[in-house]
Amino acid sequence: MNFLPAGFSEYIADGCDRCAFIRSYLTERGVESIVMPVAGKNHVYVKFPTSQYNPQFRIKTVIAHYDRTPGSPGANDNSAANFCLMDWAERLQNRSDFHNVRLLFSDGEEFASGGVACQGAFSLASLFKRLGITNDDVYVFDCMGRGTIPILRKTILPLAAPYGLRTRFAALEDRAEELLRRSASRRWLTLPFAYSDNAGFIACGIPAVAVTMLPEDEANAYLTALIKEKSLENYIVNHTVDVKSDAESKEKLLKLQSMVPRTWRLINTKNDTERTLTPESFTVFASILDALADEKTLAS
Repeated sequence: MNFLPAGFSEYIADGCDRCAFIRSYLTERGVESIVMPVAGKNHVYVKFPTSQYNPQFRIKTVIAHYDRTPGSPGANDNSAANFCLMDWAERLQNRSDFHNVRLLFSDGEEFASGGVACQGAFSLASLFKRLGITNDDVYVFDCMGRGTIPILRKTILPLAAPYGLRTRFAALEDRAEELLRRSASRRWLTLPFAYSDNAGFIACGIPAVAVTMLPEDEANAYLTALIKEKSLENYIVNHTVDVKSDAESKEKLLKLQSMVPRTWRLINTKNDTERTLTPESFTVFASILDALADEKTLAS
């Protein structure tokens, strides 16, 4: 696995203090960071020089969770994205012009079994809202270490969502689509997948988009399966199966599980190891991040 950054094996090892690792990795590369304790979670906030921000343009808040499910190495979920973002932070730090990036490594994404309000990003988004930080472009990156096809999450806002949130979210989606068009992949898809940290921000009335990555064959097969099996989207997003009997439920569940991309079946298991990662993913993701740093949208 020569393409993996130095320290990757240490980062996915059992017992690694990942919060401390991120801060140490950044410090060694001349990038300052602080820990933001919010509601029992420790988020890492990267501090770039104030000269790298221009108030005439929109702030781009970029988030990737660093926590992982106990017992899983978390190579793809979400260590690959973490390393890409840490290396990106060094590139941002060394830029001569402004980038307007607010970068956070969030804690608590994997422990939201009690609903979105239990998610670490929900308390983080609540803090943003209290501070009046509600007009950023929020990008969440999750599981970016396999494949070359960026997947923008298909998001349907609640019927009760205010008109202002809908229009701001639609505008952010347009910018996200244009960003992915400029990536090294040259191809991207909008497809349903499980909520990530974007759920906490949307619940607080702050537009946020989520992006993941899939191998091309898996992305194509998943797209075909969604067209053929209408209940697959509900299973992917809500983890529920709409059936009338237990026997029918077991049969339907097995059918739906077989349609889930292999990349996602590895998530939260002991098999989410560095051997499953692909070098092309790091190249595509780096191109997305660099394009995002270059993006300049006038503040409204």
